[in-house]
Amino acid sequence: MFVLGNLIIAVGRALDMLMYVYIWVVIIRALISWVNPDPYNPIVRFLFKVTEPVMSRIRKYIPPISGIDLSPIIVIVAIFFVQQLFIQSLIEYGIAMKRGF
Repeated sequence: MFVLGNLIIAVGRALDMLMYVYIWVVIIRALISWVNPDPYNPIVRFLFKVTEPVMSRIRKYIPPISGIDLSPIIVIVAIFFVQQLFIQSLIEYGIAMKRGF
């Protein structure tokens, strides 16, 4: 159970790191959208390609209010909830497995 506990902890921490990286990608994309970015720039294309599927689904239900797109804020809050509810629980489960419940 010790090895399985370590594996679960490692997966939880890796998912946590990926979520933090995605938060920064969303923040950078939101900041870039304030200026007029070059749509042919590979970095801008990557940021839009990675974030648009998630943000467009949110925009379907919550359209921009007075020209302000709230989808980045909602995505970041949702990521924090996922981190606290699921990923932290996964890590704690791995710790409990290491201790033998």
